[in-house]
Amino acid sequence: MKIIGITGGVGAGKSTVLDHLKERYDAYTVQADLVGHELMEPEGSCFSPVLDLLGEGILDDRGKIDRKKVAQIVFPRPGVLAQLNGIIHPAVKKEICRRMAEEERAGRKIFVIEAALLIEDHYDEICGDLWYICADPRIRRQRLKDQRGYSDEKITDIFKNQQTDQIFRKKCDYVVENDGDLQVTYQQIDRRIGTYGVM
Repeated sequence: MKIIGITGGVGAGKSTVLDHLKERYDAYTVQADLVGHELMEPEGSCFSPVLDLLGEGILDDRGKIDRKKVAQIVFPRPGVLAQLNGIIHPAVKKEICRRMAEEERAGRKIFVIEAALLIEDHYDEICGDLWYICADPRIRRQRLKDQRGYSDEKITDIFKNQQTDQIFRKKCDYVVENDGDLQVTYQQIDRRIGTYGVM
């Protein structure tokens, strides 16, 4: 089974790439953020440890963790954020590895992991190929305004806290330019998949 790690800045269009891999190549795709959300549900493995760390004030009226309340507590306090990440990130990776083993047993040919912190969380240790999905910053900014309603100020803050284009290019094995022409994007994906010899 070929394991691809996908990363890139917000608004680069990583979901577009995931959708193509899923539809054309029957790839199993997993998004680290969504796995983290699942693990913070009441039945998830991170629920109790996060509650122990941050207290019951983070629960909503249904007894679930309110991620906005969590963000308000941890982002001004880097030490607490580091503790929270120390709970969630290893658990996410463990769950992804569990799914990888399951899919490999089922005969899946391609398994794709999308993670904003793919490089920082050392997913290169489990991925055979790291892809950087990129787009012109002006295009990314417009997408975030149109699709998510973000303000320029919020977008600038997010951009400041993400890896630079240079670091992404240095750390990843393959670059997919996703500036808007989907056929060009798909051609780049298909070209890389063609080198794997798994289909």
